[in-house]
Amino acid sequence: MNKSALIPKLFPKILMVCTEYPPMHGGVGRYTYNLTAALRRIGYDVIVASNEMGDSDFSGLSPKHNDDSNLLLHLVDNIKPDIVHVQYEQGMYGLVLNGLDPRKTHTNIDSFYNDCKVPIVTTFHSGYTIKQWLDLSESTRSFQKPKFFSHNIFSTYWTSLLNYYSFHNLNKDKLAKSKFGIVFSNHMSKIVGGGRVVLHGAEPFLPTRKGKEEAREVFNLPKNKRIALAMGFINSTKGWDILEKINVPSGWCIVINSSYNHYSTKLPSRNVEKNGIIDLHLDYLSEEDLSTLFASADAVVLPYKVCSGSGVMFDALAHGLPFVASNLEFFKEFSTKGLGIVVNRNSTAFAKGLEILDREYDFYKHEVENFRSNINWEKIAHEHSEIYSQVLIGEAAIIAAPITK
Repeated sequence: MNKSALIPKLFPKILMVCTEYPPMHGGVGRYTYNLTAALRRIGYDVIVASNEMGDSDFSGLSPKHNDDSNLLLHLVDNIKPDIVHVQYEQGMYGLVLNGLDPRKTHTNIDSFYNDCKVPIVTTFHSGYTIKQWLDLSESTRSFQKPKFFSHNIFSTYWTSLLNYYSFHNLNKDKLAKSKFGIVFSNHMSKIVGGGRVVLHGAEPFLPTRKGKEEAREVFNLPKNKRIALAMGFINSTKGWDILEKINVPSGWCIVINSSYNHYSTKLPSRNVEKNGIIDLHLDYLSEEDLSTLFASADAVVLPYKVCSGSGVMFDALAHGLPFVASNLEFFKEFSTKGLGIVVNRNSTAFAKGLEILDREYDFYKHEVENFRSNINWEKIAHEHSEIYSQVLIGEAAIIAAPITK
């Protein structure tokens, strides 16, 4: 065998897999797009496979398809990547919970992990404690507003309870069959059962260099108050109920912008507009408008009921903004770094959190400014590059082992 064939390529070919991809709305797709762009800038040949609604190199993946594994296996055979990198969030790959036999809970790419001959790297986007898992089920049911006890609601709750461990076993199975796992926090590493922490990348949109005053003029926002942003999809886990009830502290204004994604059923609208709260009603924003909106603010509020990770939090940090968030494990990890405040998930606690942030703003702002360089996309791309090299060096060692015997 030619020994030069055992030397890993400087920039191997990567097949990036994510059912969600711009112009589709969604944090996982947006993350994948930005990571792909950053890898390409440093020299990688990255080929993206996504849903047909995404502007990717190959389309056809969908949570609604049962043949995604075969499609991916054929794609691997055709393009011959050196590494397949899967952005793994179970619902994006057709997660089916089985209410009778949790061993049958599955996604539509399980067999791909079994049969793929190319090394796989997996980034995990979802993992929950049992409390959050049941809260996720409860949040979904809360929008159904039943008039009486429903067998369907009981069935949904039972299915969720029964499948907590099978849901996590899917993560563990993907980790075991991957050459490398990536997570965004130490908390996620514990939940998944391993994986290297590589932070979620984020940075201001480069052409956008508006100052705070100019940015506020774009959205016609008040100039004499601190502004806290609340951003996210209109779904049952983002905690909009807190903003319905909050008494906004003096000197603060909460600015909201929410949107729908391509998969979600539209849920009942929330009435959050009142004194001290401005709802922009702008739906999903372009990168430039999003960056301008962050530039207009002083902080973000994240009253989430459930959270594995938060692209909004990382975007805020990249723009120099500290946070006030629910005391979920993910947010706690970053609050210990001095990047924000966690509070109990009720309106009074969030109001007090904003008051504390106001008094100690210089401290939190300083810590965020020191942290933000850790998540610029070039740095994140190079960390991925190290992982890809490690995977291919390991593969080369496996191939070389019989030769040296």
